[in-house]
Amino acid sequence: MIIAIYPIFKTKIIPGHRRQPIMKYRHFIITIVCITMLTAFKPVEKRVLFDDYPAYSGNDLGVKYSPLKTVFKVWAPKASEVKLRLYDAGAAGEAINTISMAKGLNGTWRASVNKNIKNKYYTFQVKQDGKWSLECPDIYAKAVGVNGARGMVADMAATNPAGWQTDKKPALKNFTDIILYELHIRDISVDPNSGIKHKGKFLGLAESGTKSPDGEPTGLDHIKQLGVTHVHLLPSFDYNSVDETKPDAKYNWGYDPLNYNVPEGSYSTSPYDGNVRIKEFKKMVQALHKKGLRVILDVVYNHTSDVKNSNFSQFAPGYFYRKNTDGTYANGTSCGNEVASEKAMVRKFIIESVVYWAKEYHLDGFRFDLMGVHDIETMNLVSAALHKIDPTIFIYGEGWTAGNTPLPEADRAVKKNTAKLDKIAVFSDDIRDGIKGGWSSMKDKGFVSGALDKVESVKSGIIASTPNKQVDYSKVNYSKEAWAAQPFQTITYASCHDDNTLFDRLKISNPGASEADLIKMDKLANAIVLTSQGVSFLHSGAEMLRSKQGVANSYNSPDSINQIDWSRKTKYKAVFEYYKGLIALRKNHPAFRMPSTKMIQANLKFIDTGDAGVIAYQISNNANGDKWKNILVVLNGNASAKAIKLPAGKWTIVADENVVNEKGIKQIARTELALAATSAYVLHGN
Repeated sequence: MIIAIYPIFKTKIIPGHRRQPIMKYRHFIITIVCITMLTAFKPVEKRVLFDDYPAYSGNDLGVKYSPLKTVFKVWAPKASEVKLRLYDAGAAGEAINTISMAKGLNGTWRASVNKNIKNKYYTFQVKQDGKWSLECPDIYAKAVGVNGARGMVADMAATNPAGWQTDKKPALKNFTDIILYELHIRDISVDPNSGIKHKGKFLGLAESGTKSPDGEPTGLDHIKQLGVTHVHLLPSFDYNSVDETKPDAKYNWGYDPLNYNVPEGSYSTSPYDGNVRIKEFKKMVQALHKKGLRVILDVVYNHTSDVKNSNFSQFAPGYFYRKNTDGTYANGTSCGNEVASEKAMVRKFIIESVVYWAKEYHLDGFRFDLMGVHDIETMNLVSAALHKIDPTIFIYGEGWTAGNTPLPEADRAVKKNTAKLDKIAVFSDDIRDGIKGGWSSMKDKGFVSGALDKVESVKSGIIASTPNKQVDYSKVNYSKEAWAAQPFQTITYASCHDDNTLFDRLKISNPGASEADLIKMDKLANAIVLTSQGVSFLHSGAEMLRSKQGVANSYNSPDSINQIDWSRKTKYKAVFEYYKGLIALRKNHPAFRMPSTKMIQANLKFIDTGDAGVIAYQISNNANGDKWKNILVVLNGNASAKAIKLPAGKWTIVADENVVNEKGIKQIARTELALAATSAYVLHGN
């Protein structure tokens, strides 16, 4: 007999999105346990082994339409029967036909309808172990009815907008030329003062010529005016948490997948007709391309909105999910389940899904949510498949999990394994939290708030997390060694949809600061981002000091919290112009976006400023073909004015704490540069 003490944990799970679980000891239970009795009476759980499930290698799963015949094919390896039902509508009404599907090779089931059933709706139902599944679309469904409960037989060519065949994506030379702008379809247009007609819709982002009551460009024209290169769309596939019949009643970011290969219906003008959301998504992509903007889709293959009701579970219960050794569902996502990317048919689905989006919707890249839950081999196969289509497609993701996962760390697509990833980038939480303070404590200050212990973390981001003898990685907040093989593998950023907006966070961690001082911190933060090597990333609205009224993870907060408030563009016009100027500076000067580690090591050197709160570095030798021979970047994180000695030569200031002007703000005739408190400076010289 033994005395066992069992800690009971409380896990904080945020539906719709995650952070690391917070575990606290609540109390202790002291129990006298007889091991023999426990062993004797412990129920034996029935375990399902999936190793003997046949993998199917064909590329014809799903629904293949033609006017003469539509073929339905699904993978349900342990089914004894599969029924296909056809409907006239996407919701309600009785089936107009029920068809028993025929069993095929390697776990597949097939049915063919030899007439034109364009725009008819369908479901499948699978019988396994004597029980019938729920009716649902196939996992490969390309079109669905309202709320995604029924698939639709779609003529995809008929959903193409006029001119779709000649749609042309903007040119891209190097991944380091990318400046990402992350937005939510609803947020960008739903403000009553946006001047946008199709508020909260795909078409809202496609509108041009829209203005605020103050006459400022909004929406698409605003993004074009700002100068970024890529628009990153928060999840815009069909997700579960918003009732498409009442799209204004509830808000969500969309990290709860339902139908992976279908656009979200609440963002369309009619969720009832499966064609509409497809055509309007394409119109949006087309409009962005015409404005010179590439399009990234945020994808969430790491989990489903639930297990029991997911489409995955209706066809192969348990197979698509990763489990712990005790048979329970793994929860590395903190959403109750995690998808097993390493399994053959899961890997196949993920690869074919992104390839479908890239081809059908002309997408230019993908951002993988909680990419650390995926295995490296799958991610590299995703990369190979996408880059075979277009070598300029950009792939990146979160290099972490949200909790423990049984997938071995050596196999995970996490930040520390970035060098093993093929043409895939990862977010740098090192520079993010070095700039503004750690995510786990809202009171923690960053470099821009005078935290001197964050200097090496910021420096690691400046050189895009690549090997560099001038960075002391032992002092970097989360990484004790360089983790990026090449600079394009590092996403440099200060804020995103997760947690507080940058401006709100600075306000929380600096409660005594004036608005003027907070603005200085904000401008310094993204001045660091936009002058660093790697790939720059901005959270939409940061350029107008976006606020969510102190709400952090606003995944289900109302529009009043999440919407872009377009009046702030007028109120903080000087901040907008500053961001715009920094973006133009980065785009016009390739020295800020060197494509190789070797080039960074040869041309970027940190300078000893003699002040722990001042970071300075010089980019020399007309780096990466820049017209400026030498560039000097100086970052003062101190809340007081400072001065540093300049390297020998004639220097011209092109950016200071107030403005960015490539033609020159002023020339420096002396050997010392006076620095305003909490400021960034960019100079060029001979």
